[in-house]
Amino acid sequence: MTKKISVKKHIAKATKVKRTKPLSVSITKPKKPLFSNFFEGIKVEVQRETKIIKKKITGKLDQDKIDQILEGYDKSNITIGVLGGHSALDVCRGAKKNGFRTVAVCKKGREKTYAQYYKSRDGKGVVDEIILVDDFKDIVNKEVQEKLRELNTIFIHNRYFWVYCNFKDIEDHFLVPIFGTRTMLKLEERDVPNNQYHIMQKAGIRIPKIFSSPQKIDKLAIVKVAEAKRGYERAFFFCNNFESYKAKSQEMIKKKIITEAALKKAVIEEYIVGAQVNFNYFYSPLTEELELMGTDARRQTNLDGLLRLPADVQLEVLKYVQPKLVETGHFAVTTKESIIEKIYDLGEKFVATSKKIHAPGIIGPFALQGAISAEDGKEEPVIFDVSMRIPGSPGTRFTPYSGYLYIDSISYGERIAMEIKKAIEQNKLGLICT
Repeated sequence: MTKKISVKKHIAKATKVKRTKPLSVSITKPKKPLFSNFFEGIKVEVQRETKIIKKKITGKLDQDKIDQILEGYDKSNITIGVLGGHSALDVCRGAKKNGFRTVAVCKKGREKTYAQYYKSRDGKGVVDEIILVDDFKDIVNKEVQEKLRELNTIFIHNRYFWVYCNFKDIEDHFLVPIFGTRTMLKLEERDVPNNQYHIMQKAGIRIPKIFSSPQKIDKLAIVKVAEAKRGYERAFFFCNNFESYKAKSQEMIKKKIITEAALKKAVIEEYIVGAQVNFNYFYSPLTEELELMGTDARRQTNLDGLLRLPADVQLEVLKYVQPKLVETGHFAVTTKESIIEKIYDLGEKFVATSKKIHAPGIIGPFALQGAISAEDGKEEPVIFDVSMRIPGSPGTRFTPYSGYLYIDSISYGERIAMEIKKAIEQNKLGLICT
């Protein structure tokens, strides 16, 4: 004898999928314990409805949709996703160390690092699966998003994610949960409202003096302007008055390093002469604590090569070679313990102000990048750049600061995975994913 039992009430909360009539399953009276098949039926139906959720969610993105996707995920089988570049290996290593599967979305022709060299096999490697796309921006394609949701993916955004993809596409149409505040990434750009300068000024963080026009330059300044060939990277030149600004900018335009249009949008900053250092933080919404993950500095070409030359040779070379500050890597540095309190103060101010200006504020990794100036007999950090996502510096774990907190130093990838793991245990993924 077969009995129809409605399970609409049992699965409605788990699925949030509207239906016009009750769902039902057929079960036959078994010799097993009473209700065993009933609950098995519910489990099968919920799994089926979860797949529907992952595939059918469409339209403009909001937090409710992200929460709905997270609710449909199998929390025991979460995958950590990355775009194949920048800090992907650091993230994947941390994820694997904490028991998660990993997936990297890779551009064809640039996938060997993830598909071959560091692919998971024989007890080694950190990348379990790759998704190949023609271009990084294809990550917003429907089939790619569906595959990521099928894998129960939480995506960790990095600079690649925002350099190669359109901000609006990611903010409005990338229906995959992102660890961190996805709408804050555009604030790294200096030509948008409420950008990094605005947040730092409101927070009371010292930044270099900004010259509103080249005619107002009255001291050593650095001009930051988008490159002609790679618009996502910046070209730099130095000047100390309007005349030197005109001469050097026209020289760079003539050499097609920059364009007239890009120069009009350039930022002109006071140049801070001091020891450069990046302060790399992690803010946890789960504990409401700020952590200093590490400190590092940039390796830049061709500047680093020029600085290795004797002074007289530098002067000769500079007749033929224009200095460039193209970032090629980082190296670990340390700071004196006497300024650690100042470093934390900067981070705490930034976190508190970001919550007020751009709720829910910064989540997880970010960096304040600047220099330590020595003026009037005191040392003061001056910040001239902000990374509102994981910095591209896996070497931060080789500085001692996370170890002072966790005994053993940990990487950004590990710390991110630890936060996700804790959020799953506390059923608070919605607090750290947007």
